[in-house]
Amino acid sequence: MEQLDRIDRGMLDMLQQDGRVSNARLAEAFSLSETSCWRRLRRLEEAGLIEGYHARLDRRKLGLGVMAFVQIVCTQHSEAVTAEFERLIQASPNVLACDNTTGEADFLLQVVAADLDDYSHFVERVLRKLPGVLSIRSNLSLRQLKSTQR
Repeated sequence: MEQLDRIDRGMLDMLQQDGRVSNARLAEAFSLSETSCWRRLRRLEEAGLIEGYHARLDRRKLGLGVMAFVQIVCTQHSEAVTAEFERLIQASPNVLACDNTTGEADFLLQVVAADLDDYSHFVERVLRKLPGVLSIRSNLSLRQLKSTQR
């Protein structure tokens, strides 16, 4: 894809702030026709810059009062062990995000649970049974100061 211009970047910024912004509103904001705006959006989607449109949910209102950031150190890094680890993480509804990282930990997970008992059960039922895990370190979120996809 060619380089993004000011309008492309502005449209992406508006969509990050409000994924439900209408094509008409986007077109108006950048002095474009609705057709031209729609074509730009389609081009950005086809280039993979827009991966989807998502609702941001209030986890607490959904009964998920605990958020933890979990550092996992692995003993093995073979393809088979890593593939099984990734499959199990992907299958877990408690895991919101998982990144393979540099530094002390091999993986950093963002995990939600209903309460501390639920989180404890998750650690015992899921994390401690993952293949190749040497250590698990949890950091509980006291409050979230910022959350964005930018």
